[in-house]
Amino acid sequence: MELLHSKKLIQKKPPQSSTQEYLDIAEIKDGVVVLKNGGMRSVIMVSSINFALKSTEEQDAIVYHYQSFLNSLDFPIQILVNSREINIKQYLEMIKDKEKEQPNELLRIQTSEYLEFIQGLVKMANIINKTFYITVPFSPVQLKEKNFIDKIITGVGLQRSQKKGGMKFSEENFKKYKNQLLQRVNHILSGLSGIGLRMVVLDNQEIVEALYKIYNPGISSDKDILAKIEELDIAR
Repeated sequence: MELLHSKKLIQKKPPQSSTQEYLDIAEIKDGVVVLKNGGMRSVIMVSSINFALKSTEEQDAIVYHYQSFLNSLDFPIQILVNSREINIKQYLEMIKDKEKEQPNELLRIQTSEYLEFIQGLVKMANIINKTFYITVPFSPVQLKEKNFIDKIITGVGLQRSQKKGGMKFSEENFKKYKNQLLQRVNHILSGLSGIGLRMVVLDNQEIVEALYKIYNPGISSDKDILAKIEELDIAR
């Protein structure tokens, strides 16, 4: 009997869990990341500027403007720098095709040498592409204790999500809190625009792609195959 019982235990497969169950994200809706604890996040992608090429006066102005921007904030922000190795495989394939198409032997030799130069440069320099993000938070409630959560869920229009173990806003409250979050976003956009930075607020698809690349750092292709956003349970 003990032997049969042990065989049943060995043959029993553990339940499979989705990766999304281990993330703090409950859903991504209308360009807003809703966390399982009720917090909301908006993500801004920001360009960079070549500070070293600026004159001394321009550098001082940028530092002063950035300092003023930080002092104007009455809420926390998170600045994320995502570094990824540039994949130029498609560019190299294009150069190889051009090499074959060259009608002149000299041009073919020059194209081949250029191809070898680019390949050697990439291996030696290890060229990295950096993407900058600003995460803007908004928390309708400060969730600290489980007993306290149960008492305030009704007051802020939150409902427990049995499917994901998190919380969901009613449509009315979601719109209200989203507007308050966007006020913070607009403050950041206006505060940093004077420095010369270009910014864009990410939508659902762009947030999903950014999260995919962050959680899969080994994938560097610009044409990574992502699931369609309609097929993802986390975004709508």
